[in-house]
Amino acid sequence: MSATGLEAFDRTLQKTHILINEFASESGVENKHLAFKGLLATLHALRDRITVEEAVQLGSQLPVLLAGFYYQGWKPGATPTKERSVEDFLNKVRDNLSNPDYPVEVEQLVRSAFKTLSKQGARGEIEDIAAMLPKELQTLLPEEVRA
Repeated sequence: MSATGLEAFDRTLQKTHILINEFASESGVENKHLAFKGLLATLHALRDRITVEEAVQLGSQLPVLLAGFYYQGWKPGATPTKERSVEDFLNKVRDNLSNPDYPVEVEQLVRSAFKTLSKQGARGEIEDIAAMLPKELQTLLPEEVRA
């Protein structure tokens, strides 16, 4: 018997669990709720930093359940934002976290999120995103996907 009785729901739930578990393992965040919050904080900062078209393309690579959270609260007319430095981007993620006691450093969190996304089927999209980011921000991405 499936968890929800609806195959599409069960499939997106399973894919979302896999992605969050991979991220939790990569980042060292054992608490799955905190791992989800950290991944989402990074996704929101990235979504707001890139063009609307790229943000939509990235959203299409996510499991449907996670994509819903990814788009939550998005104001496409206010994007892309202009963070050009690593510190500005990390501050955006910190603001999105709204948790001063997050269990890992924000830079580790961001690097782990990008690595997880590139390993979980969004590598081509992460490569496209890398090509549009300033060189300094590209340093947060896994070396194999940098432009």
